Parts: sequence; structure tokens; C-alpha cells
Amino acid sequence: MSTRITLPPPRVTNARLSALLARGITLLAALLITAGVSAAPPSPAGALALRPVQSDVQYERVPPESVENCEVVDVSKTGWSGWEVVAPDGAMLRRFVDTNDDKKVDLWCYFNYGVEVYRDVDADFNGKADQYRWLGTEGIRWGLDEDEDGGVDVWKQISAEEVSAEVVAALARGDVARFARLLISESEIRSLGLGREKEEQLSAKAARAAQDFAGLAERQKTVGENAKWVQFAASPPGVVPSGTEGSTKDVIVYENAVAMFEQGDQSGQLMVGTLVRVGDAWRLVELPSVGEEGVAIAQTSGNFFTPGGTAIDAGMASAGIAPETQQLVNRLEEIDQSLTSEQGAAELEKLNARRADIIEQLIENSATRTERETWVRQLVDMLSMAAQTGAYPDGIKRLRTVARKFAGNDESLKAYADFQAISTEYVVRQTPDADFAKVQEWYLDALTGFVERYPRTSEAAQAWLQLALSKEFEDKEREALAYYRKVADSFPDTDAGEKAAGAVRRLGSLGRRVDLQGTTIDGKPFQLSDLRGKPVILHYWATWCEPCKQDMKLLRRLQASYQRQGLQLVGVNVDATRELAMGHLDEAKLPWVQLFEPGGLESSGLAKAFGVQTLPTMMLLDAEGKVVRHNVRAAELDGEIETMLQRGQ
Repeated sequence: MSTRITLPPPRVTNARLSALLARGITLLAALLITAGVSAAPPSPAGALALRPVQSDVQYERVPPESVENCEVVDVSKTGWSGWEVVAPDGAMLRRFVDTNDDKKVDLWCYFNYGVEVYRDVDADFNGKADQYRWLGTEGIRWGLDEDEDGGVDVWKQISAEEVSAEVVAALARGDVARFARLLISESEIRSLGLGREKEEQLSAKAARAAQDFAGLAERQKTVGENAKWVQFAASPPGVVPSGTEGSTKDVIVYENAVAMFEQGDQSGQLMVGTLVRVGDAWRLVELPSVGEEGVAIAQTSGNFFTPGGTAIDAGMASAGIAPETQQLVNRLEEIDQSLTSEQGAAELEKLNARRADIIEQLIENSATRTERETWVRQLVDMLSMAAQTGAYPDGIKRLRTVARKFAGNDESLKAYADFQAISTEYVVRQTPDADFAKVQEWYLDALTGFVERYPRTSEAAQAWLQLALSKEFEDKEREALAYYRKVADSFPDTDAGEKAAGAVRRLGSLGRRVDLQGTTIDGKPFQLSDLRGKPVILHYWATWCEPCKQDMKLLRRLQASYQRQGLQLVGVNVDATRELAMGHLDEAKLPWVQLFEPGGLESSGLAKAFGVQTLPTMMLLDAEGKVVRHNVRAAELDGEIETMLQRGQ
């Protein structure tokens, strides 16, 4: 008798509770109105029991002893039917209405002191809220819930102030998805009509911010989980006029925007940076910088108003930055401007060497521990990128010394610098004439030494994952499992730990049933077990993975060849954004279901479910839902399917 293996039930997160609440609200409100307005109205207690899907709404609550003194009346607005709840003093409290005459509530309205402050909206009239609007004194946020799970997926409208408040909340909770939906997208950047170089600059910064936020949230200690946003601070927004650096439209931006927050009796601030207006919404461009003891960290480089250092000087002066630091940042800006123009290899090398020199001086001049750490990390990132791209070949030598020279006794910072040095050198060593086997041997030895030096750091978890992956490639699954279990046990409740647990589940799945829950790319619920009775290929892919795209051509042929046997294909996209995946799918027009979840290959729940670290990854399941191969190559699929079908006859 086979053993059934299933994924653990989803954790009950705030978003999940919101989704459950949304369904409850929808059903209860629908019951209130299904009979039509000619039926008896609900009681005040029944109507006031409804709650907004989103929890952060300041609306008027009625004390229990006053509930029965409220009145439920018919809605009198033309074209609407439903009920309103009115307080004893005549002030409006709630409104639940049907706006399309289908006898179901599609608008749930909440008031504060008689002013409407929030709406849950069922725009497609299917019985579930799919839009959330903050109104009146609660702001102007308008969120779209594409998969109707109770969480905002896209901000259709949001002010700069509300963006800064969302950044504080995302940092306080370590919420990667909440931060990601604030970032400007590729299509939004293109819509601004900027010049090519500026488009590339913003795209790179936004992509890096999406990638690095989880690490920032984990290591920063300034914004605690009880932090509350207080206010937004910035100079007036400015217009970047059409014609600037090849742009074709005016663009409105904030530079050096700051968010103030409080936690307990302490106050603080963080540098939100550049915000760009895209239609009715403001978008983030970069990763925020966290200050300490009320001091904001100056941006290391601006995006629009930086010629001559004007905007940087003003921002730093208001934050009390020393003149010496201002001068160094101005020099850094001059180098950055030069790096955006065409340069020869020799000049690029000189510019990057000078840039590293200045950052080292900024490290020495840092006024706070957090500021120093920020500059050290930027030095590491800069040297790593320049060395890997060949823009500064000697950067790898300097990178090896960063931990010793600048990290002091900060184990986390030393681990970050050393891990990046190892990763960078691994890339640099892979020259066309290199002996890959020797390079790989060096890399694995370096990672082994690293985890011995820094066993408690988040980078150690990444190193163990790489070691485990190498053992998988060598078909040494027992050794890979040992590494994965170490990460899962040592780093629970982290992305690395959850991914390792998923890998343990995958490697132990042969001959066993597995399940996978998720949402299709067009917002529909999906469960792998619903396909029982049919063989299934699970295909993890991303638009940046060219072999994945080649595999899709083979998969299309396989689906046609085994149509009579009911072969089902399930694509799992792990791009950073849904938009990237949709762009390829619109072109490829693949005739099978596609799953998507924010977080990419690093942190999406779909990737963590089976510990997927590399692409393409494919799993083959038989008609009973049992795993036949937990990592099968495209070239092996035809033979594996034939063998599987023969066994099943």
C-alpha cells in the first residue's frame, strides 16, 4: 500500500484570513439582499456584523448597547437596491447594495462620522470582492484583487504618501509581496516615454529592489513589527520635461522622499527615495534606506535631479549630513553620470576604481552603524557587479578584502561580503578556456569553508542550498538530503528553510502521491490532485530561461502525441512579475494551465513547495498522482512516459 504525501496545509496568514473573511462577507451580504428590497430588511445587528475585507480601515464601530437603536432603511439611490444602516443621530454607518439588479450585493460601503471611507467592490458581479477602495478621510488607495483571494495584487491608484506608509508596513512585517506591488513595472517604465538609458537605469534599480528587499527586511532592526507610519516628508514634486535625455513626455517625480514612523515612544525615518507618478498611482523605483536615531540615510545616487549634486545636497543638508560626506557623494554622482555614457574598457576600469575609492572613504566617514553597513554593502555589490561584467577586473581582489577591512566584528556583514566574494569569483573563473570541473571543485571547497566560518548566518543557508544542489547534479541524493535537512532544521520560517523543506519533500517523493495548490496566472484556484486519473508533467519555467522555452516546444508535441492517454501539462512560472510571464504566454499561446505566485524562484510558495532552485525543473506523475521522476530532463520524457504507460496497462 502506498504512502500518501501531501504538502502541509497553508499557514493562516493575515492575507488568508482576509480571503476567508471576504468570502464570509460576500455570502452574508448576498443573503441579505437575495430576496430583493421588498423583503424584510436585516436587523441592525446582522448588518453591522459585516466587516471590511481589508483590516486597516478606520470606520465607525457601534457599541453593543447602541446597536438596536440603529435603523436599517432601504437605499433610495436611483439604480441601486439594498439597505443602509443609520445611527440614532442620523449619521450614515453602512451601505450594502446591488448596483446591477442581479439581486446580489456587489458594493459594501463603510462610513466614519457620516463620511464614506471604504468600499469592497465586486466589479465582475460573481459574488466575490475584487476591488478595495479607501475614500474620504482614509486616503485614495484603490487596490485590485486579480485572484479574488482577499489581498491587493495591483495598486490602480495610490498617493505618494500612501506608498511611503506601505513601505513602512512592508518592512515592519517583512512582507515581500506588499513591497513588490509598490515597485514600478517594466511596462510602466516604458509608458513614461523616457530615453533608453534612463529606462534601463530604472529597470535595473526596480529589479534589484525586488530581489534585495527580503534581505533588507531580515537584517534591519530599526523598523520593528509595531512601527506605525506618521507622515511623508519631501520637497515639492518636480517635472522632468519632455526632451530630457531623449524623453518624449513630461514625468512628475519626487526625489529623496522620506517616511516618518513611530514605535512605542521612539521615532524614526527611512529614505524612500525616488517616486514616479504613473497615471493615478505613484511608484517606487528603488530599495529604501533605513536610518537610526531619527537620522535619514542619504541616497547614494539620484535618478532625475542630480546634475551638480543639487538634489542630493538639499536632501542631505536637511538630514544633518556632514559637509565632507556631501562632497564625497557629489563626487560619486559625477562618476555615476560618466558611467552612464559610452566609455572604453580602460576608462570604465578607472571610473570603477575611483568609485570604489570614494565609497571606502564614505565608509570611514559614516556617522552611524547603519550608515556604515549600508556603504559597506554597496561597496560589495558594486565590486561584485563590476568584476562579473568585466568593467573592473581588479574588483575581485578588492572584494576579497572587504570583510577584513570594513566589517569589524559584525558577523552578518562579514558573511555577506565573503559570500559575495566567493559567488563573484565563481563567475569570474568560468572563462571560455577554464576547466569547469576544477572551477566547480574550487567553488564547493570555498562554500564548505564558508559554512564552517559562518554557520548561523542567512548566507550559510544559501551556501548549503548550493552544496545540496551540486550533490543533486551528481546524483548523490543522500548527501543532498543531508544538506537540505540541515537548512530546514537550522533556518525554519525563512525562505531558505522552506525551500529546503520542499526539496526534502521532492527528493523523497518517488512512488508517492504529492499535491500542489496554487492559483492560475488568470486568477483561478488550482489543485494538482484534481488531475488524478491522468498522467501529469509539472514544468517549472521563467522567461529568462531559454532552455525552458525550448522545452515548451517538445512539451507541446508530447501533449499532442499522448492526447488519447490524457497527458496533462502544468506550467509553473517563477518570474518576478506576472506581467513578464503573460508577455511570453500571449506570444507562445500554450494550451495548458499556468500557475503563478509572486516571489520568483527565490521565494514564491510554488518554488518552495518542491525546493526548486534551478531551471528548467520537471516532475513526472502517473495517473494515480504518484511521482515517477522528481527531476526529469526533456530528452528523457518520451521514454519515461512510454515506460510509465506500459506499467499501468
